[in-house]
This record gives sequence, structure tokens and C-alpha cells, in this order.
Amino acid sequence: AQLVESGGGLVQPGGSLRLSCVASGFPLDSYAIGWSRQAPGKEREGASCISSEGATYNADSVEGRFTISRDNAKNTVYLQMNSLRPEDSAVYYCARIWICGVGFSRGLIGSWGQGTQVTVSS
Repeated sequence: AQLVESGGGLVQPGGSLRLSCVASGFPLDSYAIGWSRQAPGKEREGASCISSEGATYNADSVEGRFTISRDNAKNTVYLQMNSLRPEDSAVYYCARIWICGVGFSRGLIGSWGQGTQVTVSS
């Protein structure tokens, strides 16, 4: 089982990025998927997750700006990030999770992917 993140980059404050998490080796439609992020010197933060049925959860810090979605036919989960702020700068990771909701990033199935860097700066 593998998850590969992509789509990160450098963006100005107020800009947008769409991250992709491509799954292989397991049936994506059977699992909840979460996105977390970690900035240098800071603890990992669970940002957004989506259940196998499509229910979503967003942390307060990203609510109203980030949207998670899934396309099971493409084995991909997306994280659309709008109105980006410098404090959103971090490495973003995806992983299979047990339950989508508060504290989801503490309940992993397997491990986080290799991550994709997001830098928000003018």
C-alpha cells in the first residue's frame, strides 16, 4: 500500500493550490483519508479528512479555506487550498486513517506519505 502526494509549491498569500494524494496497492474507496501538515519546529497538525462515504472534517485553522474531495475512480484524494496564508506553509502529508473527525491524525493505518512542500510567501 502506498500514497504519494504532489502539487505543492510556492504561492503568494491569498493564492491557491491543489494537492493530490494518489493511492496504490489497496482499494481507496474502502478507506478514510486524512491530510496533515508539519512546519519546521512545530507539531504535526491534522488539517482535513474524508471518510470512505465522503463525509469531511476540517480543522478550525483551515475551515472555510480548504476543501477535501476524493475521486475513487482515479484513486486520488485532493486538497483544494484557497486564501492561503504564510502560516499554512508546511510539508503536507496524506495517509489512511481509522476515523475521520477530531484527532484523526492520531489514528493512522500504515504511515504518512513522503509529503509535498507548500510555501506561502510574497
